[in-house]
Amino acid sequence: MDLFGGTISSLEKGLSYATLKNKTIAQNIANVDTPNYKAQDVSFKQMLTQAKQLGVNAYRTDTRHYEFKMEQSTPGVYTYENFRARHNGNGVNMDAEQASLAENQIYYNALIDRVSGKLSSLNNVIKGGR
Repeated sequence: MDLFGGTISSLEKGLSYATLKNKTIAQNIANVDTPNYKAQDVSFKQMLTQAKQLGVNAYRTDTRHYEFKMEQSTPGVYTYENFRARHNGNGVNMDAEQASLAENQIYYNALIDRVSGKLSSLNNVIKGGR
């Protein structure tokens, strides 16, 4: 039985994405002085594009049925390969990373507020509205 129509599950996926993005940004900031370090990012758009390219592999009972495949994919972190911000080959732009971190933190906090609201509603129902 799904109490919230999949809302909690969607919020959980959003929180997973925000957490992965936060870890990636933190790694970039930690490596700001590492020579030849390439900045990394997590992109929902790129993850969606990869998911669209996947199919589902299934048994076909008739040759006229469409073929489809599905492969397991994990959300990915990609690297800016051809980008150099400084003379030592490091590709971390500290201002951009801090702005991205602040934006991601706001997104994460908004998701936490929604989860808290949903759980509060459930708690209210369990207590009988008291």
